[in-house]
Amino acid sequence: MFEPSDTIYFTTMDSPIGQLRLAGNESSLIRILFEHEEIEGPTENPWIEDRANLQPVVNQLTEYFEGERLSFDVAMEPHGTTFQKSVWEKLLDIPYGETTTYGTLADQLGNPNGSRAVGTANGQNRIPILIPCHRVIGRDGSLTGYAGGLEIKEFLLDLERKHAQSGQGIFSF
Repeated sequence: MFEPSDTIYFTTMDSPIGQLRLAGNESSLIRILFEHEEIEGPTENPWIEDRANLQPVVNQLTEYFEGERLSFDVAMEPHGTTFQKSVWEKLLDIPYGETTTYGTLADQLGNPNGSRAVGTANGQNRIPILIPCHRVIGRDGSLTGYAGGLEIKEFLLDLERKHAQSGQGIFSF
């Protein structure tokens, strides 16, 4: 994952879904934590508060919450297995304001019986919102699982539907 000498920079930002904690290394965003989430496991790497290093992410998330950004243009470094990364890549293909199902993603990955595995990988996404795991729903249209909670998932989907339908999202990078 990281070398012990890698420094992790972090900052917090207020948002309509509560305070978010952003973490990154010298070059990439590696984590977004919701207000109620804690860092799991030992952290050998030093965490240093540094808003300047993460300001581009703060700016783009602010634009997203204001309905002015449809996609993100920041370097991300998600850490996971090859399968998890393949699922997260597929999440990036889901258009703003739209949803898909776990089964559809499994089909796209060539594993029609893999919806549970896709769901598990989706749940391990450590860069929510930017890697839009909130856009994946149950096959019956129900909202299922989200690290931020179903209320936040519903908020994000409603925000995107509102701005996608109104044409208010003016930035897309």
